[in-house]
This record gives sequence, structure tokens and C-alpha cells, in this order.
Amino acid sequence: MKLFFFFIFCPIVIFSQNTIGIPDVINYNKYSYTAGLQNWDITQDKNGILYFANNEGLLSFDGTHWNLFPLPNGTIVRSVAIGPDNNLYVGGQDEFGYFKSDKNGNLQYHSLSPLVMEKDKSFGDVWDIIPLKNDIYFRTPTKIFKLTNQALATYTAGTEWIFMGVYNEQVYAQDRSNGLYFYQNNVWNPISLKNTGIENDVITAILPTQNGSAILCTLKNGLYSFQNGKIMVLSSSNNAIFKNERIYSATVLEKNRYAIATSNNGVYIIDEQGNLIQSFSKTEGLQNKNVLSIFLDRQSNLWLGLDNGIDFIAYNSAIKQINPFLQDGSGYTAMIYQKNLYIGTSNGVSAVPLQEEKDLSFSKGDFKKIDNTNGQAWSLNVMNDQLLLGHHEGAFVLKNNSAFPISTQTGYWNFVPLSASFPSAQILAGNYNGISIFDFANNSFTPGINLNDFQESSRYIAIDNSNQIWVSHPYRGVYKIVLKNNQTYVNTLYTQKNGLPSTLNNHVFSLKNEVVVATTRGIYQYNKTKDIFEPSPFYRTIFGDKSIRYLKEDKDGNIWFIVEKTMGVVDFSSKDPTTLYFSELTNKLLGGFEIIYPYNSNNIFIGGAKGFYHLNYEKYKKNIPALQLKISAVRIFNKKDSLLFGGYYSNANETQQQNDKYLPTISYGWKMIRFEYAAQVHGYQNSLEYSYRLKGFDKNWSDWTKRTEKEYTNLPYGTYTFEVKVKSNLGKESEIASFKFKISPPWYLSLKAFLLYGILFGVLVYVFYKWQKRKFIAQQEKYEAEQKKLLYIMELERNKTESSIVELQNEKLEADINFQNTELATSAMHLVKKGELIAKIKSELSQVVKGIENPQALQEIKKLTKVLDDDDHMDEEWEHFALHFDKVHSNFLVKLKELHPTITPNELKLSAYLRMNLSSKEIAPLMNISYRGVEISRYRLRKKLQLSKETNLFDYLIKI
Repeated sequence: MKLFFFFIFCPIVIFSQNTIGIPDVINYNKYSYTAGLQNWDITQDKNGILYFANNEGLLSFDGTHWNLFPLPNGTIVRSVAIGPDNNLYVGGQDEFGYFKSDKNGNLQYHSLSPLVMEKDKSFGDVWDIIPLKNDIYFRTPTKIFKLTNQALATYTAGTEWIFMGVYNEQVYAQDRSNGLYFYQNNVWNPISLKNTGIENDVITAILPTQNGSAILCTLKNGLYSFQNGKIMVLSSSNNAIFKNERIYSATVLEKNRYAIATSNNGVYIIDEQGNLIQSFSKTEGLQNKNVLSIFLDRQSNLWLGLDNGIDFIAYNSAIKQINPFLQDGSGYTAMIYQKNLYIGTSNGVSAVPLQEEKDLSFSKGDFKKIDNTNGQAWSLNVMNDQLLLGHHEGAFVLKNNSAFPISTQTGYWNFVPLSASFPSAQILAGNYNGISIFDFANNSFTPGINLNDFQESSRYIAIDNSNQIWVSHPYRGVYKIVLKNNQTYVNTLYTQKNGLPSTLNNHVFSLKNEVVVATTRGIYQYNKTKDIFEPSPFYRTIFGDKSIRYLKEDKDGNIWFIVEKTMGVVDFSSKDPTTLYFSELTNKLLGGFEIIYPYNSNNIFIGGAKGFYHLNYEKYKKNIPALQLKISAVRIFNKKDSLLFGGYYSNANETQQQNDKYLPTISYGWKMIRFEYAAQVHGYQNSLEYSYRLKGFDKNWSDWTKRTEKEYTNLPYGTYTFEVKVKSNLGKESEIASFKFKISPPWYLSLKAFLLYGILFGVLVYVFYKWQKRKFIAQQEKYEAEQKKLLYIMELERNKTESSIVELQNEKLEADINFQNTELATSAMHLVKKGELIAKIKSELSQVVKGIENPQALQEIKKLTKVLDDDDHMDEEWEHFALHFDKVHSNFLVKLKELHPTITPNELKLSAYLRMNLSSKEIAPLMNISYRGVEISRYRLRKKLQLSKETNLFDYLIKI
């Protein structure tokens, strides 16, 4: 009875045990790839692009960008494969054909259905496509089509073709009623399935093994061995599992490993004997247990086409997650002790036995909770060959799957031996309230003294070569604790005043036999002579002034560290130390309680927000595949977007390199151009960085960034080449991917515009010529007219010369008259001045006479006055004046006398003076009369001349 229960439950026990390390599973739902739910088949080209047979068409993925290519009839794509001609073959419902790149880099569908005879057109879904040598085989329920050089051969099913696969370079197919066949020499040869258990089942996969045989996977009856034409049940205790889970698809992995995809419970990894290595279901992160297709990519990772979505399993990844009981507890500490892995989390301590595996993440087993460890388990340390636990509730030693208390004082962080000897007689136990010293005797630890003068939380403790104890407090600084006279411990606090860059966030560690402090500005070391902290010259060349949160040295001398939220290692295995960052773990570490446990180069344990991560460092360094980079699409935008380049310079499975003959030209009116690119390194996207430049526009390469697209706006016209490259966290760079294009000039600078400008210029030249010709003719006519005019002018000049002589004579005469007139005016003014002078002298003499009493003198003055009154001389001057006046004024006096014979000489004088426009005041002295006398004389003259009141006397005289 016991034996019966053992065999009944043995498969279940084996099934329940998975590997302790589970690789990352990335889920892609229909909203992320924007296509149909179900994915029936998967393949990959040489460039790393993945293709999925999806409900809505052919789905492609380059690591970043998804693209969907529907079939013309809109049917489900059931199968996809790359042919020997590098065409991408797909099968749908009553439709099959291939995708091929067009000149714009887009995949275009070419149907092969027209090759099918009319009577065979309704063949149903194409479930399998197998390229073999130069032939392509298509399986439908009723027909198998063989395509050879565009010629199609058809093989009709006895009842229904339910399977097709390839093994040993031969195609195998199963008919539902007639069994299994293999194709050879254009004939389907039968293989008997009688008495195998498969006669009423469906074969779902043929997996070749390393010994030349094969494993047959069936839908309902599990696994079979197939060798030399014989089929036998595979002797495996797990067959009961596979019978229940229904195998739908399978693929060969590496190193005697096979992946079995089931409809009921995800994926199983088995070996050649059917032993279960690992399993993946919803518990391990799959979004759906019903796996329709499975594919091993070029990086040995698994892709699953699900009944609802797509999943990626980083099967070949060097990083796996260890999460005991799938708890949400954070990973605080880990330790391997006596072939068991102990994990301390926020929910206590769990342990699992380890097998003899180089990579311990492949150990299978279930974690078991250690009794009496509920709560935060801060640290696990092996001291004197005993496993100590620092716990929120005290210090414990772990034995026999239970924790036994050493001290129940609240909160122990860690344990550090006081001496390098083994066993150490005393150890330091850092706790919430200072440091305790535990004594070791009789193979057990007992609480000793406490450092009573030091009561700070002591999570970080290090002891230097002088046995000085260093303790860091994240908010107060660094303490040095020294034993004085073997009796008292004295502590000294070092802060920013003592050389540290800040009082905050300092952590002490022991590296390469010296104590260092990880700070916000790099690593500092203690200068004993100056009693201060200084930047470490050695570590500054490695870390610079980065903010270091954690340091750990492994057995090989490598230094593991955490900078902010990223983990890295300084590898000292080569001549010069190299620094490597693990960007896959960025933002997944446990901030504030960082822990790295480097057991050996194949097993590094890192505390995470959920459990632990396991890193196989040796594998990681060798595991990064060659970097492949592809420009996925080039789009141009204005008011709408347009796809300029679809990502394919040639067929999908060929090297993607732009042909110089393909130079797309973009109209100047497009405002923006965007380049989409991605590296086909699936599962490592977080560790990749890109750099780009636009030759013809950018002078230098851009800074490294994780962006997988770049836009340029308002580029001037010209020819450009966009170049991009990718770099891994190991420092390896890919070859440059490029895309050359041309932006045409604006319409006013285009060739047509220049032709138009040339025509316009020609027209302008012609118009200018005609205008110049007309102008020349007009000038000639003008010249002739001017010549005639000149002749006429010369004739006139002759006449004018003659008249000029007369005119000159007249001018000379006029000049003489003007000169005489000037003299006449001068003479008149002289007379005026003279008359004024005589009148003034006479006036003065009259005044003198009044004051002289001497009769003789009086007599003489009177004589003088009489002389002045003498008019004879004045008459002579008048005659002289009248003579000149008549010459100047055309015998004015003579004409006036003729007109008015009765006019007196004095009236003639008055008329002459008035003709010269002299005023009455100026005339009075000339006529030797008073001003009143002049006015009376003017009145009398008007009457003599018989002038009316309206006639101005001057106007009348000036007209004579």
C-alpha cells in the first residue's frame, strides 16, 4: 500500500519542485502589441526580428517596435516560416504566400494561392510550414502542398492531415486514420502506429535528441521515444503530468534540454529522459497557461505564443529571481551553510537544500520556513562554524530548522569577529542601541559586556588592522572606538569638520584589508597622521565622486557596489580594473537595506524589493550576444504622418544595408522627420544605450541614451545620412546602422524653378534686346532730329550774332545810362546833403549872432550868412543836374515842358525831384524852402498839371 501511494504521488512531488531561481518573464498583452489575442507560430530572421502568426495577421517585433501586416483576405495567420529564398512565408485560411520587401522598405504580401488548382481552393487553414532544402511544405487539414521553384505539388489526406514536422532532414506527417508517414523520393512512406498508444492521438512535435533518436510529443498520451522507425513510450515518471497537461507544441533547447508547451499548465523544461528541470506557469509569471506556440530565439531565450498574449522567458539569462513561497517580503540577507541556502526577508528566514549544481539557481526544491524567525531578519553570518541570525527580536543561532536565542535584546544588525583567529573568542554584535560583545566558549555564544558609552545604532561595523572599531551612523557621521588600557572603550565622532564630505549617508566597509567610508562624494579613507578623512586616491580613479551606498569584496578581489539604485562590480581579473553595471537590476534593489552576497563567481545573491536575485557572473560576462541594430522605420510629419521607410532594404532574412541606388527624396514641405531604431537583443534592452548623429547637420555623436527614436524638425534642403549605434553595459558597440536621404529644395530653388527662371531670364533678355533696339532707333531718330535742330540753331545763331551786336551796343548804352543815372542820383544826394549842411550852418550862425555883442564880429557873420544865401552858384549846379537828368530820363524835362508850357523852372525842379522819388523832406533843402513850402509847391504843381484827385502825382510823372 505504501509503495502504491509512493508511485501515485511521486509525480506530484516531483512536479511541485521547481528550480529556486526563475528567470525574468516579460508579458506582452494585446494592448502592447495592438493585434489579436492568439499567437499560433513564431520564427526569427538573421537580423533578430521576431515574427508571430497572429489572429489579425503577421506580427513583427524588433525588440522595441511592433508592426502588424494583415493578409489581403483578413484571415487568421496560423503559421510562419522563413524559406531558403529568404522570403517570409505565412499561411492563413484558404490562403498562403510570402512577404517580400518593396522599394520603400515595407513588407508586401504575394499570394501563392493562384497556383492551387481550382478544385483544391477550399483547403482550410495552413497550420504548418516547413522549409527543407529547396522546398516549402504547407500543411492544411485536407492537403499538403509542396512548393518547388514556383511549381506546386498537392498531396490529399486520407482523412485529415493533423501533424507535420521534420526530423533527420525528412518531412513527417500524420493522417488521422492512416497513421504516420515520412516523405522520401516524392512518395509518402507509412510508419505503423499500431499498439503504440498514438493511433488515436495527435503527434504535436518531433524533437531530435543527441543520440540520434527523437522524442515524440503527443497531445493526450505524453512523450514517446522514436528510434529506427520504432515508437515506444518514454520511460519517465513525469509522463503522467504531460498526459494531463496536453502537449500542444515543443522545441529543442541546448545541452540535452527540451521545452514542452502545454494547453493546461504553461511550459516544462525536461531532459532527454523526460526528467523535469524547470517549469513555467502563472505562478512563475506567465499571463496565460494555454501555450499555443514556443520558440527558442537566437539568444537561447524562449518566446511563447499564448491563447491570449505573448510571453518572453529570459531562459538563458544570467540573472534569475529567488522568491521563497512567492512572498512579497524584501530580501535582507542570504547565506549558504552546510549545503543549504538560507534567505532572510522581512517575513523571517527560509532555507532550501542545494544540489551539486555549478549554477545554484538550477537547484530544485521548496523553501521551508525556519521556526521562531517571524519578522525582519537583518543578517546571517557564519561565526565559528555556527550560523548566527541578527533579527528584529534579538540574536539567534540557527540549528535543526529552528532559531535559538543568544540575546533577546531588541534588534541585532550584524556580527563581526574581534580577531582573525578561529574560533574567535569574542565577536561584536551591532544592534539598535550600540554594540554588544558576545563570548564564545564550549561551542556556544553567550552575551558579554555592552559598550555602555556608545549607544548609537550600529548597522555598519568594520575593524581595521590596529583593532580599532569603526561604526557609521547614517545621520551623525563615523565613530572610531578604541580600547584604552584593555579596560574602557572610548569613541570619537568624525563629521564634515573632520574631512568627510557630509555628516549624512556615510557607510564603513572593509576592503582589501583596510577600512574605507562610502560617502555621497566617493570613497574616503582615514589618515592616521592627520586624524582626518581624505578621498582615497586609488578608489577615486575607479569611482570618482559617485554616491556609493554599498561595498562588498568577493573571494577573487572584485568589489561589488551599489551607486544610487544601480548595482555594479569592479573586476580586478585583468591587468586594469574594469567597471561593469547591471542595469537589468536598476530600481529593483532594496533601497536603504542593500545586500550583495558573492558566494562565488557563479553565484551572486542580491537583495531585492521582492526576495533575492541570483547572478551567474561568469555566464553574464560570456552571455551578451553580438549587438544587432536596425533602423525600424522612418516617418515624416506635417499635418499628417507618412511612412517613408518600413525598415527593410531587402528581404527579411537578408542583411539590411541601404543600397546607394535607394535614396529617398523628401519634399521640403514636410516639417519633421523621425527615425525609429532598436537593437535586436531581446531581454537586454535595459542594459543598452544608443548614440546617433545626422551627417550633414550634426557635428558630433549624441550622448548615450536609452531613447529608441529621434526627431529632426525644419531641416534645410540637402543630402543627409542618419547614423546610430548601440552600446551594451559591457562597453561593446555595434556596427553603425545608417539611412541616407535627401530633402529637396523649396519650389523656388528646385530644378523646375531654375528652368522657369532660365526661361524668364531668356524672355527678359529678349524683351531687353527689343527694348534696346527700339531705344537705339529712337536715339537715332532723335539724333537726326537734333542734327536738324542744330542746323536750324546754327542758322539762328548767325542771325542772333548779328542781333547780338546790336544788343551788345544797346547793353553798352544801357550800362552808360545806368552809370549816368547812378551819378545823377549821387549828385542829387550830394545836393541834398549840401543843402542840409548849409541850412545847418545858417542855423548855427543865427544862434551865434544872438550871443555876439561885438559889432565888427557881428558884421562879419552877417556877410558870411549872405554868402550862404547866394543862389548863383546853386543855379549853375542845377543846370548841370538838369542836363544829366534829361539824358538819363529820356528828355523828361523837355517833354514835360512841351506838355505843360506854363510850368515854371521851380516846378520843373520839383517834378524832377519827384520823378527821382525823393521825399518832401529831401526836396526842401534842394529847393531852399521849408518842408511846408514843398507841400504847397506839390499842390500847386498838381493844379498846373491838371491832375484829378484819383491820379497819383508820382505815377503820372513816371509815365512821361
